[in-house]
Amino acid sequence: MEYEENTLVINPLEDMNKLKALASEPRIQMLNLLREQKRNINEIADVLSLPQSTVATHISILEEAGLILTESVKAKKGNQKICRPAFRELLIQFPEKQNSQNNYIEVEMPIGIFTDYQVTAPCGLCSTEKIIGLLDIADSFLNPDRMKAGLLWCGSGSFEYKFPNNTMYESKSLTKLEVSLELSSETPGTNSNWPSDITMWINKTEVGTWTSPGDYGDKRGKYTPLWWKLEGSQYGLLKHFSVTDEGSFIDGVKISNVTLADLKLPEHHSIRVKIGVKENAEHMGGMNIFGKGFGNYDQGIILRSYF
Repeated sequence: MEYEENTLVINPLEDMNKLKALASEPRIQMLNLLREQKRNINEIADVLSLPQSTVATHISILEEAGLILTESVKAKKGNQKICRPAFRELLIQFPEKQNSQNNYIEVEMPIGIFTDYQVTAPCGLCSTEKIIGLLDIADSFLNPDRMKAGLLWCGSGSFEYKFPNNTMYESKSLTKLEVSLELSSETPGTNSNWPSDITMWINKTEVGTWTSPGDYGDKRGKYTPLWWKLEGSQYGLLKHFSVTDEGSFIDGVKISNVTLADLKLPEHHSIRVKIGVKENAEHMGGMNIFGKGFGNYDQGIILRSYF
């Protein structure tokens, strides 16, 4: 079944209508039923043994909350409403509060909580304990255990993460948006001389590209678990992508003229961060993203908003 988006991140301080829509056992049953296939009101009523009028009321609430999508199609007698879920997953996330000692707000996202992805082999993911799903099978990235991922890799493709837009709740002016994460190239085995052009997008705006020198396996990563074979990627380099009013930078070196104004942050309740390797990149050398429990830096993807 196709979805409008993979994952919806719900801010419980603002999206109360969505929480109220979910606070009903019949509506939860309907959402679960629609995950299997599209259904009309009569079909839902039959499966759940509920009156059609009751189902229609619940469907209206779910539709108004944006949790399902409906379309009217011709039936034998008049029209019928076909229902399907708008999202594959629903995540509830509170916005982070500002650190009073430092003039920034920080949110750390586990690397497995991506809201969208596109990958080509070689690809896979693993937790600190085991491989998740099957190697080189893109559908493995839908495995619920992806939430525990400490390492993601792909030959080309991208992962997108949705962060709460905490800049909307701060009265001071934003001076810099920074994303930090541990990255390397990806090749079967390892090769320290294996360049790869890794690009970052924020709110669908291409910020810039960093060329990773290689895929590192000369020694075990500081946090990489012992069960992970030494022939596999061991660690990456910690990179800081930042956007200011003057342009975009990687580790302080300017990479593009994209500014904070280009990201149009006030227009969005979330900040979408996408990292990936384009299919037409000059150096298409794959990508590893290291999270907690892997590599040399025990962190996920960190978004900092400086004021």
